[in-house]
Order: sequence, then structure tokens, then C-alpha cells
Amino acid sequence: MILENKISLGFLPTPLHLLPGLSDKYPDYTLYIKRDDHTGLASGGNKTRKLEYLIHEAIHHKSNTIITAGAQQSNHCRQTAAACAATGLECHLMLGGSEPDKYDGNLLLSHLLGAHIHFTGEKRKGENLVWLKAELKKSGKRIYTIPYGGSNIIGAMGFCECCR
Repeated sequence: MILENKISLGFLPTPLHLLPGLSDKYPDYTLYIKRDDHTGLASGGNKTRKLEYLIHEAIHHKSNTIITAGAQQSNHCRQTAAACAATGLECHLMLGGSEPDKYDGNLLLSHLLGAHIHFTGEKRKGENLVWLKAELKKSGKRIYTIPYGGSNIIGAMGFCECCR
């Protein structure tokens, strides 16, 4: 079954927490919040769910290098850097804007996790991806490209699994 084609990267399942105030406000319902900030992968977040499938797919295809794109403070990019660090894959992040004098937040974490960071000006959604992929292939890298936000059918499997 396709939902089993994943690698374990997070502390799943994440907890459900009762929201008593909202449940009191809407007495016909008992409301909860799913705490995906508890996934554990470099400060957590729901992108871990997608990455379990995307990284599995990369490894299945014998890739050794991941490329993805986003904003400098992208949660997706931070978690991709962490997933690559955990699995021994090389990570390249194409981040919008210019390189800041000082790294902070997700940018700092991505850097500390070993990601190779490429600043791309106005192009933060991977518009230069074809160029970077070609450059990395010249040095023998086997590339797996994760789309912006990890948003494709493979990444969506993480949320199918969450519902299951």
C-alpha cells in the first residue's frame, strides 16, 4: 500500500488537545487542535508528514541530493534541511532575497543543519531550479527535486496518513 512507502522522521502521531474555550462557545461540538508543532523534526511542523514520503521517494530513486525552494524563513525548507541531515542526503535550498548580514530563525537553523543555501533574489519558488540541477549533475550528484512547499501527490500522502 502506498501509505507505507515512507521513512520515519517525526514523533507521530502528534497529540490532539481539547480546546475547552471554543468547545464552550460552540456547545454542539467538542473541538480539538492537532499539535503538529510536536512532530520533533527541527522544531516541528506539519511539513514532516510530507517529507516522510518525499525523502522515502528520493532514497528509493537512489538520489543523494535534494533541491527545494522557498522564502528565507520557510518552515518547509528548515524541515527539509533537517530531514536531509537525518538521512545523510545533501540539501540545497533556493531561497528568495539577498543573503542577509546575519542569519536568524529558520535560515539559521537550515544553515546549522548543513544545507547549501542559494539566494535567488525575487525568485523564491524555484524558478532557477533547472540551472542548479544541471550544475549539481555535472559533479555527479543524483538529484531529487522537492517542489515548493513539498506540495505534490507524494507529499499529500502524509496528510492521507494523518487522517487514517
